[in-house]
Amino acid sequence: MSKNNFFSKVFHLYYDGFRSMTLGKTLWAIILIKLFIIFVVLKLFFFPDFLKTHADGNEPEYVAKQLLEDVEH
Repeated sequence: MSKNNFFSKVFHLYYDGFRSMTLGKTLWAIILIKLFIIFVVLKLFFFPDFLKTHADGNEPEYVAKQLLEDVEH
């Protein structure tokens, strides 16, 4: 069996399965909306870029300084 034939069969299997879905399409839409909310909206509002606001362009030096301070204490 050639690789092209195998991938073609796999593609058609999933294509036919998703095409014939009714409830599944709605569930996939809900899943994608939830993932969008989790990764985009929460990132924007609850996880600010701490390093950019505190390092002033010298991120490697800032991280090294913070790590060394933690080791000394």
